[in-house]
Amino acid sequence: MENNNNQRKWRKVAYGGMQPGFNDNHTDETFLQEMVMNANVVKRDILKVMLDSLSISQYLSIVSLVVLIWTHTLNSTITHTSLLILDITLLASGFFILLLTAKMLSFSLLINYSIKISFFTTSLYVLSPIYHTLTRSISSDSIWALTTSLIIIHLFLHDYSGSTIKAPGALETNPTLASNISLNASIVASLLIASRLPSRVLVFAVILFSLQVFLFAPLVTYCVKKYSLRLHVGLSVVVMGVSLGCVYELHRVMFVVLLAVLGFVNVVCPYWLIRIQEYKFEINGPWDEAKLCFNITD
Repeated sequence: MENNNNQRKWRKVAYGGMQPGFNDNHTDETFLQEMVMNANVVKRDILKVMLDSLSISQYLSIVSLVVLIWTHTLNSTITHTSLLILDITLLASGFFILLLTAKMLSFSLLINYSIKISFFTTSLYVLSPIYHTLTRSISSDSIWALTTSLIIIHLFLHDYSGSTIKAPGALETNPTLASNISLNASIVASLLIASRLPSRVLVFAVILFSLQVFLFAPLVTYCVKKYSLRLHVGLSVVVMGVSLGCVYELHRVMFVVLLAVLGFVNVVCPYWLIRIQEYKFEINGPWDEAKLCFNITD
């Protein structure tokens, strides 16, 4: 007697239940014909990956410059007058770059930003005596250790892709928990450093400088990158060159460390990413979950 399996053809059904004469895990010889290898694997170019990694190196260099300013301020090699001039220069330069690169920045929006910054600066100046005595009862060693830990947390959780940055005039974005923690860590680190300074004016100048960098610099660099890739590459090279030069003048060992980190981020990591693509193995076939497609017409 001929087997019913040979008389009845098996077919794949989604919600029909078991077919009579076949086991629930039965497959025929056509089951693997729809198998696709590495259908969704993205082929990356090493030059493109290296250009994308410039955003990370750029921000690492910016944070290095902030730490340099903190060090010189703590060593009393920078006066509060010089630091205030630097704050005004950075603020004016940032607004000028935004006017050139942000397409949706209008005059009314610029006035709104100016009012908010004026209110923020005034509040910061009024609260500077409190920040000046904030950590008086804590030892300096604890402050340095905590500040270093906060900067590492800030760099580790920072949004280097710019996905949580709200460009001028753009729709609201939803900051992630990691980006909020990163920003708060940088602000607390700035307050800890400022609390060890000798004068209230210097405290105000350092906090204003730090907040300008940590709050304003990501927006400026994001707008530059969206405006022109060449301008973004040029700005990144300049920032990295300035930071390396300044670190070299301060400490030779730290210069070697920073140079090694930038080289690792811009050369080694992209090379590793391209190499590990050879070992990516993705299989798609009829066993995957079905994707519903709706064709809605008027």
